Amino acid sequence: MSLHISPVRVYFGVFSLLLVLTATTVWAAFQDFGAYNNLVAMAIAGTKATAVVLYFMHVRYSSKLTAMVVMGTLVFLSILLVFLVLDNSFTTWTPTPFAQY
Repeated sequence: MSLHISPVRVYFGVFSLLLVLTATTVWAAFQDFGAYNNLVAMAIAGTKATAVVLYFMHVRYSSKLTAMVVMGTLVFLSILLVFLVLDNSFTTWTPTPFAQY
């Protein structure tokens, strides 16, 4: 495994990107995007998570095995989220009456 040392300006660049995206998150929280509120919030959070994983967890400069592990994790997470959305959309909730004891 080779050691890769990133310049300090890369870390400051990622830090400033995270600050800008945090400000964007705060701004987006006060906007009404209708049905796309969750999509906008998840897109901003996904961008921040990608920057953290790539640079602060050093996945960008790691081996291909590390990249495969990260991609496999994302694939399984997306499968679980798809099943969650499908289950939520096809399941109806019926209130149960209060039990009389």
